[in-house]
Amino acid sequence: MISFWERESFLTADYIIIGSGIVGLSTAAAIVEKNPEAKVTILERGILPAGASTKNAGFACIGSPTELLSNCKTLSEAEVQQITSWRVNGLQVLRQRLTDTAIGYLPNGSYELLTEKEIYCLDQLTYLNQLLKPITKTQAFKPAPPALLKQFKFNPQYVKAMVQNLCEGQIDTGKMMRSLLQYVQQRGVMIINGAQVQNIYPDTGNGTQYPAEVEVFDPVIQQIMRFKARQVAICTNAFAKQFLPDADITPGRGQVVATKPIPDLPFKGIFHFDEGYFYFRNFGQRVIFGGGRNLDFAGEATTNLQTTNLIIDDLLHKLKHIILPNTPFEIDTQWAGIMAFGQIKKPILARISPTICAGVRMNGMGVAIGSYIGQQLCNILMEAAS
Repeated sequence: MISFWERESFLTADYIIIGSGIVGLSTAAAIVEKNPEAKVTILERGILPAGASTKNAGFACIGSPTELLSNCKTLSEAEVQQITSWRVNGLQVLRQRLTDTAIGYLPNGSYELLTEKEIYCLDQLTYLNQLLKPITKTQAFKPAPPALLKQFKFNPQYVKAMVQNLCEGQIDTGKMMRSLLQYVQQRGVMIINGAQVQNIYPDTGNGTQYPAEVEVFDPVIQQIMRFKARQVAICTNAFAKQFLPDADITPGRGQVVATKPIPDLPFKGIFHFDEGYFYFRNFGQRVIFGGGRNLDFAGEATTNLQTTNLIIDDLLHKLKHIILPNTPFEIDTQWAGIMAFGQIKKPILARISPTICAGVRMNGMGVAIGSYIGQQLCNILMEAAS
């Protein structure tokens, strides 16, 4: 049985947020910044956030040149500008909210590795800079000096040139998420882990100011816990199909490896190649390298957090033959995270019912865009609650 105290202090909130990833925590942060008295509860099914928020490679990025040029084929220039603006604004909010020190931000810049077939990209940098200058306020892209390519010691048979991006940097994903968790908890947000949401009811007709109900099964007491709220936000990204079965959301697994420290690692910064499908960075003297979803789109459209031989073997091959061609290395660990994609390369930010909203489908850009989406979702929630 549920006690009176549990019902009053734990099971009732102004806002219930499902998912404690970047978007969920950013939504909570925006709410309590606007209304410090708001009662906010976050329900998280995992001991740690279960999607990609604690499993990404720590890129503070706005998009590589070949990725942006690819987007220009399917999106209008205005849409490309809008998405880039969301990414830039999201990173600004994240850095201002938590500070660069707290998130381990390093402005080392980024680089895209170009093969022979991608050299054409160099001729498009002026176009991209003009397109994005209203957002970046500077020339984002420039050809990297050949001496730098030589210094980084990538395989010259594969890497023919590099493009440098001055608007990107590195983040320590663990520090960022820990800081974001502490930020909201210090402002009174309650986070309940191990809370697997079963159902959401937009209006139970209970005649109170808390019409929405969220059901969570408690395996300890073998009972359904019913949380009541004025407003509910779904922030579970790739896992949102449980609550939004008709939404255009396809999971996309990202597999990652991390090396042991490598003495005299010749590069630092964040790096992309193959339209952003592969990405790597230094973390101190280690290399963190992920991607390869494009090798098996169907197989990687899964919420299974296991790694696969197909992808991991390819990552190791590219590490050995492209990134570290003459440098011995050992793998320390490997893992997978789950992103969310759709036919349209924009997040879903929508009101589902008078009491339910959703901020999901980050299209692999949750670190950059999550804080912005959290702000917008907060505005939608608070408009209805006022």
